[in-house]
Amino acid sequence: MTVLDTDGPGVVSHLWFTLNDREPYFLKRVVLRMYWDGEKEPSVETPLGDFFGLGLGTIYSWQSSVLSVRNNGALNSFFAMPFAHHARITLTNEGHLPIQSLYYNIDYRLSAHPLPPGTLYFHAEYRQAQPNHAVQAATNLDGANNYVWMTATGHGQFVGVTMSVLQNENGWWGEGDDMFFIDGASRPSIQGTGTEDYFLGAWDFGDAPFSYATYGAPVAGQGHELQGSRWSVYRFHLDQPIPFTKSMKATIEHGTANDRSDNFYSVAYWYQSEPHAPLPPLPPVEDRIPRIVPPAQ
Repeated sequence: MTVLDTDGPGVVSHLWFTLNDREPYFLKRVVLRMYWDGEKEPSVETPLGDFFGLGLGTIYSWQSSVLSVRNNGALNSFFAMPFAHHARITLTNEGHLPIQSLYYNIDYRLSAHPLPPGTLYFHAEYRQAQPNHAVQAATNLDGANNYVWMTATGHGQFVGVTMSVLQNENGWWGEGDDMFFIDGASRPSIQGTGTEDYFLGAWDFGDAPFSYATYGAPVAGQGHELQGSRWSVYRFHLDQPIPFTKSMKATIEHGTANDRSDNFYSVAYWYQSEPHAPLPPLPPVEDRIPRIVPPAQ
């Protein structure tokens, strides 16, 4: 279903969706795509729930400056999405059952004047690992086995990520360092000190969920670090975007030097010049449904 189809120039400023669907994990089965200026390949392609930080396929309440969800299923985005000539946004139901009802509201404003030269376009990319593949290494200097949030070619700015985790094994999953490889660097241009540090929490995110304007952990494992525990975290670089002039590869370790095999589901958000490299294909719909994958003995 096409929910927006308009000529530009203009800027999409707000998206609101709510759905009534009886199928389990319908938020992982409905796919959101966005196309700018008549492009054939989408600039945004992600399960609908994941775009709004609901990577575990269930609805919970959280809020930030650019994304928010009410626990009755109201999904809101406030990312600015400029387009010079045309904007098209679609939803595709890849589930087995029809959506019983879909409501949406898209706010955009048109202009009689062209976009300013050098305007960057909004992009979002879905990735998952179900599971991550654990390796045993003393150090990780080049990020070869890291979980990848996004890759891009061209120039632009990385502005954030939402990520959800389903633990496949006991213990703390969050000792993975964030690593950003900018403009083809073989070693990290930016390297962090741990997952909860990158997402601006501390001490395993504590015992309670939290949501702030640019960072949070709205699902925090209920204070447990056990197989089956669920977590969702986010960080937005709105006032301190990470720029790139040729390419960007944003990654994070899954455990210390990638020694854990938990499931990760993420959406990365960035702005860049067009044309963009094709986004990786979405996994088949049934493979997107979260399930525990116990590590091999």
